[in-house]
Amino acid sequence: MPIQPDDHHRRRRRESITTHLNNHIRTLAGREGRKHLLAIRRIGAQHRRELAALKRQHSHLLGRLAKLENTNGHAPATRLTHPADHMRFRADGIKSHRTRLGLSALDFGKLVGVSGLTIYNWESGKTKPRHSQLPKIARVRGLGKRAALKRLQEICGDET
Repeated sequence: MPIQPDDHHRRRRRESITTHLNNHIRTLAGREGRKHLLAIRRIGAQHRRELAALKRQHSHLLGRLAKLENTNGHAPATRLTHPADHMRFRADGIKSHRTRLGLSALDFGKLVGVSGLTIYNWESGKTKPRHSQLPKIARVRGLGKRAALKRLQEICGDET
């Protein structure tokens, strides 16, 4: 049975209405989505600001506490933060300190408590020290050349 001109016109009209409705729904959904996205972004920004304020307040209070303990003449009862918590590891820093001390990687490793190969891997950036090793690195960083050599003699003397 051939399609009547009226049927063809009705089908085209239905497709046109469907297309128009779909486009309208997409537009409305986009607007609503943008509204919610903007609200979420505003909330996230507010949370970041509050977190930054709390961090500033925390460091300010730690400073005040340290100052109060120092003015009373008493040593702090407990450390609130570990020095390794704020220590940054830099591969070139380890290498420059090792060369400043005039030590081989093996000897520097003995001071830190690791192998010479580990020191080379740290210096080349292939690996990074574990969190538990950072305090040991910090102690060695605080040593001068004489103190490092003395400490190395103590360690080597203990091994023999």
